[in-house]
Amino acid sequence: MTVFEELKWRGFVNQVTHEELPALLEKERLTLYCGFDPTADSLHIGSLLPILGLAHFQRHGHAPIALVGGGTGLIGDPSGKTRERSMLQREDVERNVAGIRKQLERFLDF
Repeated sequence: MTVFEELKWRGFVNQVTHEELPALLEKERLTLYCGFDPTADSLHIGSLLPILGLAHFQRHGHAPIALVGGGTGLIGDPSGKTRERSMLQREDVERNVAGIRKQLERFLDF
């Protein structure tokens, strides 16, 4: 089963606008990434789908990058809410990154 067929079978793909996409995914090794925000030492359920997507691509020979960005955690994120997120200390961000890495290592081979 190709990576595209597996993702489609598992419900990751609803529709495709580029007809050659399935063939392109098999033609060459791709590098793809997903960013995770280190505002807590644990990811939430909303991160599971992108993590599983990265894992499926890795199992099919592609190169996933799970980027756990420290900058956003340090400076806060202007998310449009009535108040901004509190800035974290560097030690807090480092602890959060370590916790997230442990979770990611269950799915991805570093």
